[in-house]
Amino acid sequence: MKNSSIFWCTSCLNTSTRPRIIFDKQGKCNACLWSEQKKKIKWKSRLKFLKDHLKKNKNPNSKYDLIVPVSGGKDGSYVTYYCKEKLGLNVLCVTVNPPLRSELGYKNLENFKKNEVDLLEINLPYHAHMKLNKFGFVKNGRPLYGWLIAIFTAIINIANQFDINLIMYGEDGEAEYGGVQKLKSKAFFDIEFIKKIYLSDQYNNSLKILNFKESHWWRLPKNSKTRMSHWSYFENWDSYRNFVVSKKFMKYEENTKKNVGTYTNFGQNDTLLYDLHCYLMYLKFGFGRATQDIGIDIRRGSMTREQGLQLAKIYDNEFPDYALNDYLDYFDIKEKTFFQIIDKHVNKKLFFKKKNMWVPKFLIN
Repeated sequence: MKNSSIFWCTSCLNTSTRPRIIFDKQGKCNACLWSEQKKKIKWKSRLKFLKDHLKKNKNPNSKYDLIVPVSGGKDGSYVTYYCKEKLGLNVLCVTVNPPLRSELGYKNLENFKKNEVDLLEINLPYHAHMKLNKFGFVKNGRPLYGWLIAIFTAIINIANQFDINLIMYGEDGEAEYGGVQKLKSKAFFDIEFIKKIYLSDQYNNSLKILNFKESHWWRLPKNSKTRMSHWSYFENWDSYRNFVVSKKFMKYEENTKKNVGTYTNFGQNDTLLYDLHCYLMYLKFGFGRATQDIGIDIRRGSMTREQGLQLAKIYDNEFPDYALNDYLDYFDIKEKTFFQIIDKHVNKKLFFKKKNMWVPKFLIN
């Protein structure tokens, strides 16, 4: 097949089918362009802005300067370490425990607790959480949709309860990996950005499947004064550095073998459903977990595009068959129905079925 419906960044392997991505006249994606633009940013000035903002806007009724959402993973661990140890801030860490948490995810959260952090864990009501994730899986091919909502809504609610005026998330994935560039020069983002971009304008529809009592943790509070920001606005984002620092100082552990769908082993190890999320991403858009990791490594200068090409061809199309029974049990569906749902979300312009497997029509170039 001619690659008429898809093309790739000339610098990394980002695809033209990635939502909200933009390319320049030379065929470079906006993630690669941003990685160059970041070299000109005066990061010390941005950190000073953060310190001044916290000093000026800290709620006198609160013990804490800010909330850092964490899972026990490398990125939240790194942001916690920097804010606590480098900036001397009083940090409240909050985790929204994901569904189908992996053994490694559980272990890393327990390890994280050993770092003398203040940690609040939210365990969402099981069936309401599952219904929202199933809604996301069936309607949009997003099996972690309910959890994704909650890492914003539940944490904003906690911030209100504890009178904390700032929530510090990790990276702005839109700018870092290819998407809306709106927040490149903005320190804060709002609820409307969350709804439109992160939740793909499906937030209001998804909550209709829950009754008022069930939806408590997923409802956005009215008149919230809490502001939200990304750590990547204040420091050049480097996921591998985050891993190294978290391993050294925060007791973080990587997987003993590579992760499904990629060649790396140190990121997104918290839940079995992330592997399904990445497989569906590949079938919908033609790029998977390996391609995402390759782009990160190319932009940080640790991999060539030619090396990345080979790795994407090998790993992007891996299905997480090790967890199939867990998925069927969690969503309470039969295997036939499960694969019918997956088939519904496949981009038929990019894939065809061969011996019950979805095979790409395209060749990455």
